[in-house]
Amino acid sequence: MASKSLTAGKNQVTFRSFGVDLAGDLYLPEAFDATKVYKAIVGASPFPQVKDQIPATYGPEMAARGFVYLGFDYLGMGDSPALPGEFKQSRYMFRLIENTWDAVSFLGTLPFVGEIYGLGVCQGGSIIASAAVTDHRIKKIAMVSGMMAADAFQWTNRDQVNQQIAAANASKQKMYEGGEPDYVTPIGLNDEQSREDFVAAMAGINPMAGETYDYYGRDGVKGPMAVPNFTNMHIGDQGMQSLFSIGEAYADKIVQPSLTIYSKAAWTAVCSTEFVSKLTNEHEELAFDEFSHVDFYYKPEAVKASTDAVAEFFNK
Repeated sequence: MASKSLTAGKNQVTFRSFGVDLAGDLYLPEAFDATKVYKAIVGASPFPQVKDQIPATYGPEMAARGFVYLGFDYLGMGDSPALPGEFKQSRYMFRLIENTWDAVSFLGTLPFVGEIYGLGVCQGGSIIASAAVTDHRIKKIAMVSGMMAADAFQWTNRDQVNQQIAAANASKQKMYEGGEPDYVTPIGLNDEQSREDFVAAMAGINPMAGETYDYYGRDGVKGPMAVPNFTNMHIGDQGMQSLFSIGEAYADKIVQPSLTIYSKAAWTAVCSTEFVSKLTNEHEELAFDEFSHVDFYYKPEAVKASTDAVAEFFNK
């Protein structure tokens, strides 16, 4: 890529991963100068997001703080293709890690990029933590509302988990035999539901239903009406991979300095606190009482608090 074609703000880019071109947005600081060297961030988004959601929020914020930020659509998601013979909406954990490694490689080819850091939100936290275990090109990592310790969150009800696995297994067999995609609603939310219907359906199951809908729902701030290439529908065998938590299992192997930001009141707080308890690296922890898990996705006060903290941490 010719650096002279890049300008301050958002730039559409592509980079190779699994032999195909993934679609990305490269956010550059104001008064960007290709002859200078900048600290760069590879971003990782929540499940099941595309680059027009969290990356489109955090990218401009981190660029405004002087960083180069790369947000991208994972293999089979958003504007990135699936592999030949495979289906869209196939966000598989192991591939997310490898896509992230390739994103780091891409940033490493840019002459104006110096140190590279990782910033993940929700599932993106697990992706960044996992990728960093063996990719020491990533010099520091930060995780916001991160789902790193997924075992404490996803495996508590074994009967429920085994039902999820059985459904994923059946979906995989169906797709293998029929050659057609089998799309489901992994978080129980489709693209047509009203907020009232979804919250009622999740009563006693998901205490985050209201804030989840406000972001992902049909009428949400970053739902399918607001982000045309996003859908809440996902490939049916997703559970066979999303139930793995590599970052948690290898937390004590992470050597890079890390920052974990989360809400004390969030249902998901245990995913951060359990992860932190396993770390042996140089580590900082920032917990808030006033924000929820999803607040960090888009609410101005929460986003400012997290991005200010991340910028300070990466600049140390």
